Amino acid sequence: MITSIHALIYSDDAPKTRAFLRDVLGWQFVEHADSEPGWLIFKSGPSEIGVHPTSGVYEGKTYTSPRHHSISLMCDDIHKTMQELQSKGATFQGGVNDYGFGLCAMMDVPAADPIMLYQPLHPTAFDL
Repeated sequence: MITSIHALIYSDDAPKTRAFLRDVLGWQFVEHADSEPGWLIFKSGPSEIGVHPTSGVYEGKTYTSPRHHSISLMCDDIHKTMQELQSKGATFQGGVNDYGFGLCAMMDVPAADPIMLYQPLHPTAFDL
């Protein structure tokens, strides 16, 4: 039986990225004792998975996207959450955008790719 989802962030400086997840996002963690010191595995909270098509037509425009996986962090109030994270040192690429499915902002992650922070405007499954 599947018990959870394990997501990975690939980083050019793993200790720096782990420190951001620990200190800025405040995520709880365990340390993997059989690995190098500081190898942290984080509890990320409830989750859900959506499956998006790689091509189609939306609002009269054709789109395509390569197959890939994506990580997004959901929140109840994006403006409040951004302020809280910024007070801890987080930075964002631009402001909040309404993409229809949610209010979104791209959060910089040290030594890794940005992660989308979003306030969903769609039904959610993480609390079922």
